[in-house]
Amino acid sequence: MDSRQQTPTTVTDTQPERVWQAGRLEPMPIRELPDPPPSIHLLGPTVFLVALGVGMGESYMWPRLVLVFGPEIRWLFLIGVTLQAFVMLEMARYAMATGESIFFGAARVFKPLMWFFFTVAILVYIWPGHLSAGAAAFESITGIPWTVTACVALICVGILFSLAKVIYNVLENLLGLLIGLLVAGTAVVASMVGNLSDLGSTLAGMFAFGYLPDTAMSETWFPILVGSIAFAGPSGMQQMWYTLHLRDSGAGMGAHLPKVRGLRGAGGEERMPSRGFMFDTDDPAELKKWKGWRRWVTFDAVLLFWGITMLVTVSFTVLAQAAARENPNVGALIESGEREASLNAMADSFASAGAPVLHGIFLGFIALIGLNATLGLFDSFSRGQADMTYHFVPGAKRFRMSHLYAGFLWGVITFGILILLFGPADGPGAILDLLAFLSTFAMGAYCVVLLLVNNLMLPKPIRPSILQNLVIGFGAVFYLGMLIYSLVRFGVVVG
Repeated sequence: MDSRQQTPTTVTDTQPERVWQAGRLEPMPIRELPDPPPSIHLLGPTVFLVALGVGMGESYMWPRLVLVFGPEIRWLFLIGVTLQAFVMLEMARYAMATGESIFFGAARVFKPLMWFFFTVAILVYIWPGHLSAGAAAFESITGIPWTVTACVALICVGILFSLAKVIYNVLENLLGLLIGLLVAGTAVVASMVGNLSDLGSTLAGMFAFGYLPDTAMSETWFPILVGSIAFAGPSGMQQMWYTLHLRDSGAGMGAHLPKVRGLRGAGGEERMPSRGFMFDTDDPAELKKWKGWRRWVTFDAVLLFWGITMLVTVSFTVLAQAAARENPNVGALIESGEREASLNAMADSFASAGAPVLHGIFLGFIALIGLNATLGLFDSFSRGQADMTYHFVPGAKRFRMSHLYAGFLWGVITFGILILLFGPADGPGAILDLLAFLSTFAMGAYCVVLLLVNNLMLPKPIRPSILQNLVIGFGAVFYLGMLIYSLVRFGVVVG
């Protein structure tokens, strides 16, 4: 540990306490790093990123692009999801070393950075894009207006989280089940309607680097393409919220902090400390445990996150190509403005493999994906806003973290219902496009913050390598560069 930043603080007259001083906020006491779990595992905090990453981007936005531009456009998806895996590892670095969220780390660098993300989260995630797209699929099955289904689902999500004693435990089990159904379901669907040729072109398209048709660079499609790249995996601030799920799972130094509870379990909530903790990076035994934790989260990033996300999107790309054969005019319909034509075409393709009832089963599956993503998003938004409010809004510590969580949860649900009933008239696809493109801005910004936090606020022995910094720096240029190009070239941010 850097001796220049290792400060003794007197706890009693005879017992000095070693601390890690990071930024101008309260120093972090030195505590023992827990022993790491086995690297190979099935469930963990990454299930939240998988639930958020394997959502409407993979099942709706990228199949739509494949129907319009062909499977060769998927090389951009490969770049996007691989970059996200690197970001996940670097987000986990700070969270596991301190037990603090990346928002707290940003405040240690410069408090306005943290308030910037507090504001961006409200501007981006009050839009119920994932759920509304899933509700549109449900409308095709039942005839029930998508706005009604979406509003009812929002209320059900709020009730579920309010009744949970420990929210993390409920979500991990529920999302683990939904992800299992998602992976198995998409593989079955793809095998029923696709063929080896579809699979071959899908895999080849991942490596068609540089393929970019002229129409993809148009005012209509380039902003949508930018948003879709942001949706290649967890978009926007979802990676930042992952640091809170790591803390709640007890990963690394997060084991020293209490878990967030629902309203029903609020009475048993422990008081949240005003800062995280640091382990002794001068101790070889502690560094050995740290390497074990890094192996644990690397397994999550490579196999659980990157692998599952890629598997699901390969299945949906195969399905999209089968849909193009079944409905040759679907690409023209999408280009003419029929945003939901891709989902209907894929449902028709699935039905052609057996019976007409399969059409409805597929759309029900899409509705489930929208609900799955919404569960993760609404929990994460409420968790992140509550965390920043509790630690940095004067007087907020009069409340329990669970009460602040519930306030933000029901606030975003109320706003979502108002938007669904009185908001944009273009339907759920328009809301999803808006959400996707705004997410790109947040992603470029958090790459910059991640570089600052991990290189300035952590002890030298556990800071990222030059290669890791270069990849995250590329992410900042990649996301913000596309955003600026769209604004300068077309004067628009959404298609």
